[in-house]
Amino acid sequence: MTVGAVRSGLVGRRAELTLVRALLDEAVTGGGTLLLTGEPGVGKTVLLDCAAEMASAAGLEVLRGSGVRSEADVAYSGLHQVLLPLEGELGLLPPAQRAALTVALGFGAGAAPDPLRVSMAAVALLQRAAARRPLLVIVDDVQWLDRASAGVLGFVSRRPPGSRVGFLAVARPGTESHFERAGLPEHELRPLDDETATDLLRIRFPALARRDRVRLVAEARGNPLALLELAGDEESGPPSAARPVRSCVNALPAPAFRLLLRAALDVTGDPRILRSTGPGAPGFGDLGPAERAGLIRVDDNPRRVEFVHPLIRSAVLRRSTSGERREAHRALAQLLADRPERRAWHLAEASIEPDEQVAVLLDEVAPRLLRRGDAVGAVAALSRAAELSPRGTDRSRRLAEAAYIGADVTGELRGTPQLLAAAHAADPGTDQPLHAAVAAAYMLHTGEGDIDTAHRLLVGAVEAFPDRDGADDPMVNRALRTLLLACFFGGRAELWDPFHAAVARSGGDSLVSLCGTTSCDPARTTADVLEQLDDLIARSGEELDPSRIVGLATAGVFVDRLAGLRESLWRVVRDARQGGAVGSAVDARLLLGIDGFLTGRWDEARRLLDEGVQLCDDHGYGILALPGRWGQALLAAARGDFDAAATLTDDIVRWAAPRGIRVAQMYAGHIRTLTALGRGDYEEAYRQATAVSPAGVLRSRVPLALWVAMDVVEAAVRSNRHAEADAHVTAMRDAGIAGLSPRLALLAAGSAAMAASDSTATALFEEALALPGAEHWAFELARVRLAYGEHLRRSRAITPARAQLGAALDVFRRLGAHPWATRAENELLATGQTRSRAGEFGPGALTSREREIATLAASGLRNRQIGERLQLSARTVGAHLRHVFQKLGIASRAALRDALGPAGAEDARVI
Repeated sequence: MTVGAVRSGLVGRRAELTLVRALLDEAVTGGGTLLLTGEPGVGKTVLLDCAAEMASAAGLEVLRGSGVRSEADVAYSGLHQVLLPLEGELGLLPPAQRAALTVALGFGAGAAPDPLRVSMAAVALLQRAAARRPLLVIVDDVQWLDRASAGVLGFVSRRPPGSRVGFLAVARPGTESHFERAGLPEHELRPLDDETATDLLRIRFPALARRDRVRLVAEARGNPLALLELAGDEESGPPSAARPVRSCVNALPAPAFRLLLRAALDVTGDPRILRSTGPGAPGFGDLGPAERAGLIRVDDNPRRVEFVHPLIRSAVLRRSTSGERREAHRALAQLLADRPERRAWHLAEASIEPDEQVAVLLDEVAPRLLRRGDAVGAVAALSRAAELSPRGTDRSRRLAEAAYIGADVTGELRGTPQLLAAAHAADPGTDQPLHAAVAAAYMLHTGEGDIDTAHRLLVGAVEAFPDRDGADDPMVNRALRTLLLACFFGGRAELWDPFHAAVARSGGDSLVSLCGTTSCDPARTTADVLEQLDDLIARSGEELDPSRIVGLATAGVFVDRLAGLRESLWRVVRDARQGGAVGSAVDARLLLGIDGFLTGRWDEARRLLDEGVQLCDDHGYGILALPGRWGQALLAAARGDFDAAATLTDDIVRWAAPRGIRVAQMYAGHIRTLTALGRGDYEEAYRQATAVSPAGVLRSRVPLALWVAMDVVEAAVRSNRHAEADAHVTAMRDAGIAGLSPRLALLAAGSAAMAASDSTATALFEEALALPGAEHWAFELARVRLAYGEHLRRSRAITPARAQLGAALDVFRRLGAHPWATRAENELLATGQTRSRAGEFGPGALTSREREIATLAASGLRNRQIGERLQLSARTVGAHLRHVFQKLGIASRAALRDALGPAGAEDARVI
């Protein structure tokens, strides 16, 4: 009996077949996607087989792949199955895309590719193939795809319209998955109703007695596989589906079975796995009996080997012995010698005794996986390498490194203590610096220990490293990065000395050194350090390692260098959504959120900060949540939600105090300063701001001293502390903070104008507003305009006062900075202006043509492109945009999406 005889058919699936036909029609004309869900045995795979037959009959090329639980740690194994038939077309791709796919799929060696670049290359390859003939990509069991493949195939499923690529996938409901299914059209395969189930039994088991049919329908509860299995087990019925499969597999000659076992263990569908490994070994010609039995098929075009039904793979694996599986893995490793990652995993599965050579291969695989963002795969590779390590020291080192990655990157902290304990047990008393670094990292990330203990462990670790061989090991830099974290969150000046000494002694990573300078004392950052940082940021588009991108952003945040890293940080966020590094993505979200607050993207900032803090709570990253809550509280204070700001501040202090996290006091001082300024309580604002950094001093090793600099001056001026205001302006000038960034230049110039006498203030305000790049810092620029307008009103320069106050009011309203908007509106009323400006400014003031042009510009189109679409000249488009900018109170296209509000932003995304 062939396997074709055991399929259950598609009784009762008319609605699903209609959906499949519609998908095929969409694929032919422009592309479509459908995700089918259903419980095991409900008929998902049978429906996929039918869809493949329908697609082939309609002239579509079918590419198939399947998630396999045993391959979930092998990066890109699922993608390899899907794209293997198109290997011959890789050479037609542009060099960068060809290189990315070639390395990702294991067809060649090279640096680990950026996951987004792999995704773009996969789409390009599919589109190129679809230009010749429409495609249907079919993926079974997406819940078991490896992280890397799930990310790419999730990207493919959302490919741009017009691609002539259909995407059909199935998943089990309620299972965790790396495949991002949100937003995809879904259809659930429900169990069969009693009438349809009875029809299926009549068709498949016509001799079954009526009373038995009724009983089986009740027992199977509409599950087709259960129904057929139960019926097949009846004495009066034919054999069950599983038993014919087992019978066919058991009847195979030994060489054919060995080839089937290779296919079951490799799962990529690569036909090379069927080649002979030497005299007496089975080869391609021995597959005939399995093909004739209908167990497996080999397609010449596309080039792939696949089982006819998933039951067959399971039956082959169940029949095999552990020795046969190891032999098959060894053969696969030999046949895949040019695919180092797959070879390493097969060798690992073939090994039962410790083997340092295989452990080294897995050691080499781990960093490649980590650079791709597949941190879970890296932990699995290191853990398996540890199992195969003959020496306790090597086993301990590999387990400790796996523990560190688990604590720092994957977002799965629960397994870290067990890995660390195993590392200690593997080599008691040895490698203590490494273990201390891991333990401290775990402590810091989870908040389970105090800063002083973590700092002490780390200082001991980094002091011991230089006396060891291989002091340039990546673990040295990881220990230094963790020590940097302890110093920053510790918030005490004395914590930094051991860090700087360790960096100088070890000659560690230059990025760690840069972070140490700008995060410790940004006010005293030298021009040389800024030049190094700017050079690294300029080349960040080529950087693939998410931890280094976040490290660059950390080095740049207090000297306002995040603008040059936004795209790289967004790439980290997108990669994490595709199964990448969770820990790095948390940092990236929070850094983007802080940048959004500074640059006036407040709605985006709120979303990012909320997402980041939620991820911290979900994964147990206690300490990383603190800067996120700081950013949330700053937004709440600036928007006038003072109760929320106070609650967040209390939460920060309450959680941090018993752990010795003193930076929380600085966060709290900053939030309370902004709250008090919003309330108009300048005595309280002065008290809180000077608690962060006293008047006349930019406190050393307190990075937030720069961020409250203008707050100190404004609070001092408004509480009649003019000497203190002058002293702080002098301290800012002497430190040269205007040379650090355009934002700090604005703060310094705005502070000098606020503190100046009436005779010089006007000129100083004009200098502040004329600074290059000042328009990028919306909230702070509006605060300077507000102070300038107040000064002009007091000087009875009513018309220019109204211009400054009106411009400030427009920005405050756009941002939702309600306390500041109220102040600006009151000042306008004090000038004698009684008519509201709400109808003259903001999104509601735009004409239909202006809104149309603004929406197109927000979508990324340039003036010429907009003009071509609307049949206008580029000059006319530019004139309209100038009016738009004036009405919205913005200075650049980058701010358009937020300024247009939710409806306009949604329109821009659709375009």
